[in-house]
Amino acid sequence: MAEGNSLDTPRFGAADVELTSIDCLYQGFFSLERRHLRHRLFNGGWSNEVTREVHVRHDAVGVLLYDVERDCVVLVEQMRVGALSDSLSPWKLEPVAGLIEPGETPADVACREAMEEAGCEIQELFELHSYYPSPGACNERVTLFCGLVDSGNLGGVHGLDEENEDILVHVLSFARAWELLEAGRLDNAMCLITFYWLARERASLRARR
Repeated sequence: MAEGNSLDTPRFGAADVELTSIDCLYQGFFSLERRHLRHRLFNGGWSNEVTREVHVRHDAVGVLLYDVERDCVVLVEQMRVGALSDSLSPWKLEPVAGLIEPGETPADVACREAMEEAGCEIQELFELHSYYPSPGACNERVTLFCGLVDSGNLGGVHGLDEENEDILVHVLSFARAWELLEAGRLDNAMCLITFYWLARERASLRARR
C-alpha cells in the first residue's frame, strides 16, 4: 500500500533535470528542437548526457459537443496532414479542437472553437482530463471538455478562411456515433477519451434535464 501511495507525489521534478543546451532545428507553425540534458537516476546519481529531438507545439483543447435533449453529439470532419498515409482516408471525424493562444484559458478556447468550427454556442462546460499525447517526443498538453449544446440548427461547412479551414459539421445520435467508434472510424485520442467519458456520464447528464 505504501508503494502505491508514493505515486501521488512524484519522486523527481523539473529540478532533477539539467538542461545543458537547446538547438533549434526548425521553426515554422510548429518547431523542432534538439535538447541536451542529464537527469537523476532511480538508483542514484546522474545519467550521461541524453540528446532528444522534441516537437514543440502550443497546448491544445478538444471539446465534445453533446445535446442532452436529443442525445446527439456534434463532430467535425476535415483533412488531417498527419493522416495522409491512412489506408481509408486522411479526412477525420473529431471533436471540435484548437490551440491555446497567449492570454487564453482552455475554457476560452473551447468556446471560441465551438463557434468557429461548428457555429455553436456552448451552454455548459465540463472539464474532463488534461494529458500529454506523446511526452516522449512532443511537449503538447491537451485539455478535454464536454460542452452541452443545442444541436437543432447545426450543420454545414465552417472554419476560418485565413486558416484554410474546410470543416464539415455532423450531428449524430449517440448510438450512431458509438457504432462508428466501435467500427474504428473515430480513431483519434480526443474522440476515444471524450466518448468513453460520455458513455460513463451520459445517464447522469440526461437525468439533469
